[in-house]
Amino acid sequence: MTRPLLGRRAATLLALNLAALGAGQARGESDFPNQPVRLVVPQSAGSGGDVVARLLVESMGRALGQPVIVDNRPGANGVTATSYLKQQRADGTTLMLAGVSMMSFNPHLYRSLPYDPLRDFTYVAPVVDTPFVLVASRKSGITNLGQLIERAKAAPGEITFASAGIGNSTHLSTEMMADRAGIRLLHVPYNGSGPALTSVVSGETELMTSVLGPALPLIRDGQVTALAVVRRQRTSQIPDVPTLQELGVDAPIMPGWFALVGPAAMPAGPVARLNAAVRSALGEAAVQRRLAEMDLEAMEGSPDSIRQRVESDSAIWGRFIREHGLRID
Repeated sequence: MTRPLLGRRAATLLALNLAALGAGQARGESDFPNQPVRLVVPQSAGSGGDVVARLLVESMGRALGQPVIVDNRPGANGVTATSYLKQQRADGTTLMLAGVSMMSFNPHLYRSLPYDPLRDFTYVAPVVDTPFVLVASRKSGITNLGQLIERAKAAPGEITFASAGIGNSTHLSTEMMADRAGIRLLHVPYNGSGPALTSVVSGETELMTSVLGPALPLIRDGQVTALAVVRRQRTSQIPDVPTLQELGVDAPIMPGWFALVGPAAMPAGPVARLNAAVRSALGEAAVQRRLAEMDLEAMEGSPDSIRQRVESDSAIWGRFIREHGLRID
């Protein structure tokens, strides 16, 4: 006759333990964050993603009440940093500023990718979208897009272009431009946007499609020549530089968004708090001024909105990647 009593006691103890666990989790979520937050950037210092991250961390830190620390982990078109993030605790204290290439392009580029963009991560917030600009080394002697096309047709596969890595936005954008212009160029990948852009300045390579922000001071100082902006309209920062479409190259606009993501299964509380911190940062007057200076477009939105963007860009650019055999073993 004692077994039912023990069963009831065990059930009661289990219920109490589960209630305590739930209460502890709720307290943990309400206290978030109770330590510094690390923001992994899958690019080198000075790159487009790094510029965006460092623009936001101070404002996000004020909103969260804890410092947000940038942790640069470049390599393998974001695979190094993304694989690292996947292994971290899903408590919201380790995040990544992900770019479109690692979430929408890499699944089509790599035969064996150590992560699944939709299964292995929690989407927290869209951050910004950025235009690109096609620039040429001053040492190349190329001063406009027409001249580039003419020279490339005369010497197929000889003009070099730099990128932040195979399959990176800076790579695919140039490949798309070349495809639509009917030319062949020689790709030279680097470990990050910073080194790639430096190679164009030095004349080691002749071209690059760069995120606009890091390229702007080099264009203004005359260290590189802007050939075309890769966006639907001209930019107010360099208004004399035409778009690719204006120059007769009908290429799709390369998405250049960055988004905040975390490991899979992050609790709803920290996700909401972090999303609000991003929105707060993007709404600050000083941040808005800096975004305007770099011609970055704020992308305030929900976690679901950026997840949907990942899927739509994957469909569009995945087809281009497959059609042109752009694979990474």
